[in-house]
Amino acid sequence: MSTLLTIIHIAVCLFLVVIVLLQHGKGASMGAAFGGSSQTVFGTEGPLPLLNKITTWAAVVFMLTSISLAYMSTRVGDGSVMKEVAPIAEPQSAPIPIPLPSADKDVPMAPSPAQGK
Repeated sequence: MSTLLTIIHIAVCLFLVVIVLLQHGKGASMGAAFGGSSQTVFGTEGPLPLLNKITTWAAVVFMLTSISLAYMSTRVGDGSVMKEVAPIAEPQSAPIPIPLPSADKDVPMAPSPAQGK
């Protein structure tokens, strides 16, 4: 669904750029370059009412797709990657065997102060 909405959004963006460039501005415009100077094709009022309506509808579609994509992008992070992973069991704390000196040998645990000199 989001892929289709993204494609529509990009197409409307490109269409808006073209339709805005075709409209007459205060100075020289792109409309005259594409034959927009002859106003007999669009009626007595010229292309302005038709281009204004097309631009308005394209802008409405652009805003709706923008809001929809923003809403959908916030809902993507609801899940977790770790949902499908089985939990790891806690290791049981078993005492680590430490080798101790045997009782039959006379091994001091710590050096005596007399041996240190």
